[in-house]
Amino acid sequence: MGAGLEIPLDRILLGDCIETLRALPPASVHAVFADPPYNLQLRGTLHRPDHSLVDAVDDAWDQFTDFAAYDAFTREWLTECRRVLRKDGTLWLIGSYHNIFRLGTALQDLGFWILNDVIWRKANPMPNFRGRRFTNAHETLIWAARSEDAKYRFNYAAMKALNDDLQMRSDWYIPLCTGNERLRDEAGNKLHPTQKPEALLHRVILSCTQKGDVILDPFSGSGTTGAVAKRLGRRFIGIERDPTYAAAAERRIAAIQPLGDVETAPTPTRKEQPRIAFGSLVERGLVQPGATLTDRHRRWAAQVFADGTIACGTARGSIHGVGAAVQEAPSCNGWTFWHLVQADGALKLLDVFRTELAG
Repeated sequence: MGAGLEIPLDRILLGDCIETLRALPPASVHAVFADPPYNLQLRGTLHRPDHSLVDAVDDAWDQFTDFAAYDAFTREWLTECRRVLRKDGTLWLIGSYHNIFRLGTALQDLGFWILNDVIWRKANPMPNFRGRRFTNAHETLIWAARSEDAKYRFNYAAMKALNDDLQMRSDWYIPLCTGNERLRDEAGNKLHPTQKPEALLHRVILSCTQKGDVILDPFSGSGTTGAVAKRLGRRFIGIERDPTYAAAAERRIAAIQPLGDVETAPTPTRKEQPRIAFGSLVERGLVQPGATLTDRHRRWAAQVFADGTIACGTARGSIHGVGAAVQEAPSCNGWTFWHLVQADGALKLLDVFRTELAG
């Protein structure tokens, strides 16, 4: 796979991150999502204080000898990511307090332009059993353009639609990866310690790419980026050095069904209990893109889209806006109006999903 050869799309490339990145052609990807080593093992101040930290990596991959070694590694792979990123592309980084500040410094030193830092607030964090620190309940994402003057893509309307017609904020309340989504080995243990929830990648990918775009993940791990990219009609390139993780990721991605013709481009346009957006149900897979919603009398049928909008006839927008439009009413509570048509034909009120999610 040398310069000038075809880009290896929709594959997990087994090998060293930096060496593999160097083999990719320049300006070949639209977006990068990177979940690098957490730098947990460096010095006493950064060594994990107890065993309560969620998703900690303990193997040799995360054991750098000092800060200089970690920083040199970071700058090397970030330099290659910037080389393969298109001028209008953007990069997402995720990390914990162990490494996110060093990653941010490296980004700025290399010429990236930080657009946002986003707090992923975990809905179900593990407790701190020793009680000597605050419970570690969030991770930080940095979203950056390739340069200060880059004309980058931001799907503002899609993010607003996903959040029930309110501007998407930079604090995202999403649960950890659990249940059937969590990959496990033959003994029933977590296959990968830092597997990210698909809901998180759904939001990241939908925010800055369009169908057919190429997303690169230089630390592919369990393959969440590739799985969500495929589902949303994007192309992907994953890089992973561990054969077990790479094989599991390939099996996972092979089982994903793309959305096909269910487009993700939104129609722009409109309150708390706790507040849950209909888009949260779509992100978490409780309501699938392409599913059908109807009212209790089955008079109207609406299709669900990946960004949390729905369409019925010529009306497209939020569950509330479309509900009002089909009834020619001034307003509508979409949660209590629309029902999901389930596989057996039975109807399930959307408000039941909201109650389950809130509980």
